Amino acid sequence: METMADIKESLRHQATTRRAQAHAQRRDTAGAAFTGLFRRAFSGRLGGVTVALYWPTRDEIDVRDLIGVLAADDIRTALPVMAGPHSALVFREWRPGDTLIKGRFGVDEPGISAPALTPNILVAPLLAFDAAGNRLGYGGGYYDRTIRELRARCDIIAVGAAYKEQEFPAVPGHTSDEILDMVISDRRIFSAGD
Repeated sequence: METMADIKESLRHQATTRRAQAHAQRRDTAGAAFTGLFRRAFSGRLGGVTVALYWPTRDEIDVRDLIGVLAADDIRTALPVMAGPHSALVFREWRPGDTLIKGRFGVDEPGISAPALTPNILVAPLLAFDAAGNRLGYGGGYYDRTIRELRARCDIIAVGAAYKEQEFPAVPGHTSDEILDMVISDRRIFSAGD
């Protein structure tokens, strides 16, 4: 009998393949499309907020265009810093032109001198999602821990960033998994529960 871990690992493999294919086809246009849909989803709601994003790796949808657009509109942006293997992420301010360093896990992140910020909107990469807002990541639990911790302290909108091909009919969840409020793909906006 398959365990939950087996099911998730199989889904990760399928989702990684789908994402790589979508990225190969649309990598040059997906970031701008995502940016346009993000701006539509949050039209009139970005004043005074901090938006946490990520620096794309692998075949993740590229959100750097959005970082530039937000910074040009004087909206504070932050990138994650991995503090430790079982810790929540810390978000440090980053604007286009600021230096990034290789973090402890090889991911580009702001340096320790950048101020730590608490985001109002958190944009997270993912491998798979479903219409209920379930998210499947890489298996480390960083974003689940982070979203849970932030929700305990403040109001936050958790947004998944994806290619449309990363949607699955059902993503298995666990009690430690956090539900996304919405997913924005390069093709449409999915509100959890739609």
